[in-house]
Amino acid sequence: MVFTFAWQRHNGFQPLRVILAGVAVNSIFGGVTGMMSILYSDRLPGALGWLNGSLTGASKSDLHQLVIYSVIGWVAACVCIRPANILRLGEQTAQHIGLNLTMARLLLCGVAVYLAAISVPMVGLIGFVGLVVPHIVRMTTGSNYVVRIPFGLLLGALVLLCADTVGRTVMSPLEIPSGIVMAVIGGPYFLFLMRRGGA
Repeated sequence: MVFTFAWQRHNGFQPLRVILAGVAVNSIFGGVTGMMSILYSDRLPGALGWLNGSLTGASKSDLHQLVIYSVIGWVAACVCIRPANILRLGEQTAQHIGLNLTMARLLLCGVAVYLAAISVPMVGLIGFVGLVVPHIVRMTTGSNYVVRIPFGLLLGALVLLCADTVGRTVMSPLEIPSGIVMAVIGGPYFLFLMRRGGA
């Protein structure tokens, strides 16, 4: 839906239009979620853990299911290394090299959506991992995606594990969902990156 709304016949995909379309689509489905919360308020407690994002409900069977899809996602991410590195050189350079910008962007976004889609059903909506971690990786390892992708994988898992540990211990026996911990910590950090010009 985002790419359908952001597509222009003559200009293709422009980053600003993709962002605006993403905000609009997110608002629409946020409204749908809010309406369903009102209509089915009796079922809301069971959905709160998923909406806030938490590792509490994850089990070994979930992990076993996730491994297969994760391997596919890992292979797809490795396929994206070359076009991602070329896009980093700038649009004009990428076109001169012969890269199809539209197809490359669709590939990269498709893989990103796939990776998010295989994890969200298991643990719910945990934001800011995909926003904050890549910037930390870029600042520490450089711009080559050959290094950034595996390092980002490990750092993302470590950050999420730390957020879950903080949520389980800081107000024990009350458990704070990982998604809330990431929002409280990740939001200000992302604003700090934007202020510095690093985002």
